[in-house]
Amino acid sequence: MSEGKFKTLDLPTVRGKYIENADLSALTWLRVGGPADVLFQPADEDDLAHFLKNTPEDIPVYTVGVGSNLLVRDGGVRGVVIRLGASFAKIEIEKTRVTAGAAALDAQVAKAAARAGVAGLEFYRGVPGTIGGALAMNAGAYGGETKDVLVEAVGFTRDGERRVFSNKEMGFTYRHADAADGIIFTQAIFEGRRGDPETIDEKMREIMASREASQPIRERTGGSTFANPDLEKSGGRKSWQLIDEIGGRGRVVGDAAVSTQHCNFMINRGEATAADLEELIESLRNDVLTKTGVELRWEIRRIGERGA
Repeated sequence: MSEGKFKTLDLPTVRGKYIENADLSALTWLRVGGPADVLFQPADEDDLAHFLKNTPEDIPVYTVGVGSNLLVRDGGVRGVVIRLGASFAKIEIEKTRVTAGAAALDAQVAKAAARAGVAGLEFYRGVPGTIGGALAMNAGAYGGETKDVLVEAVGFTRDGERRVFSNKEMGFTYRHADAADGIIFTQAIFEGRRGDPETIDEKMREIMASREASQPIRERTGGSTFANPDLEKSGGRKSWQLIDEIGGRGRVVGDAAVSTQHCNFMINRGEATAADLEELIESLRNDVLTKTGVELRWEIRRIGERGA
C-alpha cells in the first residue's frame, strides 16, 4: 500500500472487474473529482458478497450509481468504489409488482412500469439516478416518493451479509433512509396499481416537460443541491427560494456557478473543480443561515479527499 493508496493486491480475487486509479469524474454528472484507488464492478450478488466478506475492514468501501447526485473531491477516493453493472439493472414486472435491480435507472423503471400498465411509479421519470440511490435517500419528485411504493429492498452489509428490509425497516424520512447507512442495495420490489398505459405516459410527459422547463438538465449539473428545509422553520420557503432571497442566483466561484434557471442546481461551466463547487455551495449555506436563520442540508453526496 504505497503512499496510502490501496491496490488490487490488497483485495480478494473476484469474478468481476477491478480498475486501479479509476477516473471518477467521468462517472459523475458534474464531471469533477480525482481518481479512486480501485473501482470494482461485481459480477453478481455472490461476487459482491465474496468481496465484502474478504476485504479487510481497514479498506474503505463506497458505492456509486450513475453519479447524478455525487460530488467527488479533487484528491480522489482512498479505498474501493463499487459500481454495480448490467447484471444489477434488470427490471421484471408481474401484475402490479415491479422488481428492479439497484443499477436500474429510475427513469427506465418508470417507463417499464408504464408499458406494463402499472401506475404509481410515474414520479421516477423525473428523478435522475438509479434505484440504489433512490433507496438510500428516499428519492422523490412530482408528488411521489420511494417510500410510497416500496415493498422491500435487498442489501448487503460491509461484512457481506445479505439482508432484506421491509418498507418500515427502511426508516424513511424526507430524503433519507435510516437503514441505508453502511448498506449496499442490490434490488428493490415496488407495488403499483393498475392503470392505463396512455394515461401513465401522458403523466410522464407532463413531468418531463415540467422538468425541462424548470431545471438545467442539459448542463453539467447534479440533482438538487440541498434538501428542502422544514417549511415551518423556513416560513414556507423552499431551498431555491432561500438562495434567491440572499442573492445567490448566478453566483460564481471559479468555473462553478449557481444556475440562473433553478438556483438549487449547481453547474460546472467547463473547467470547475470539486473545490470550486464545494466552496460555492458552502457559501450559499453560510449566507442563507446568516441572513435567514435557516440551515440548508446537503442533498448531494460528497466522497473523497480534498485536493492539494
